[in-house]
Amino acid sequence: MEQNTRDALVDHLVSLLTEANAHTTLEEACADVPLLIFNHHVPDVPYTIWQLVEHMRIAQWDIVEFSTQAAHQSPKWPEEYWPARDANATEEKWQQTLEQIRHDRDRFIALLRDPAQDLLAPIPHGTGQTLLREALLIADHTAYHTGEVVLMRRLLKNWK
Repeated sequence: MEQNTRDALVDHLVSLLTEANAHTTLEEACADVPLLIFNHHVPDVPYTIWQLVEHMRIAQWDIVEFSTQAAHQSPKWPEEYWPARDANATEEKWQQTLEQIRHDRDRFIALLRDPAQDLLAPIPHGTGQTLLREALLIADHTAYHTGEVVLMRRLLKNWK
């Protein structure tokens, strides 16, 4: 892939991972959520906002680790991708979850920006996955669940 084309593609992927574009960002969706809200169960929803965001953290971490570590073992699906249904977070744990999401996203963006990485080459220890596919997977998964966060905040009367 020509370097200018690669750089443009990476810029688009970074924008997809970090900016609002057609929807709100995860950071905006999670801003100023009070403790009683992020641990509250919405009727007929099997998880709290924190449990959902923690799931997003685990899934993104797994993708980043898979993309960078041949020896990485993914958590068991689905039980290890979600906190326990009755698990709650403290304000500190909530902030740690959000910080870890940012940290892992930044690690993945650094990987995308590394010119030595071929975005279209199959990841050697995978089954056909590429860095491009993993970037799109992170963006898609994050956008899907960010919409759920916003909806849950609306249902809890805690959205602008």
